[in-house]
Amino acid sequence: MEHPIILFDGVCNYCNAIVNWVMRIDRKGVFRFATLQSATGQQLLQQHGLGPQAPDSVVLIEHGKAFVKSDASLRIAHHLPWWLQEVRLLWIVPRPFRDAIYDTIARNRYKWFGRKEACMVPTAEQRARFLK
Repeated sequence: MEHPIILFDGVCNYCNAIVNWVMRIDRKGVFRFATLQSATGQQLLQQHGLGPQAPDSVVLIEHGKAFVKSDASLRIAHHLPWWLQEVRLLWIVPRPFRDAIYDTIARNRYKWFGRKEACMVPTAEQRARFLK
């Protein structure tokens, strides 16, 4: 089975916290990860028709398709433990509203949560789940 891939902003403190949280609760190891800034991240963006600077967003690559913004977030939630499945009810909210909230957080993420000088360095345990 091909693993879904989460591309994220490697210098964003909020994005790193979310990725660390997903890794912690994804006990089955469903997801693989790459930063948007990495060569792999850039290659995957290009493969899926997304510009190198395109997503101010998390990107989920699943079954050969790229999902961005709130669609990516909700598809990620689909793979997480049962106690998070209520989040999937947000699919009933029209995408423009979901994405407007997502865009507000994305636009302010550095101001609200800070920024690193360099992308995160995964621990030895996490390294196997990161694409090179």
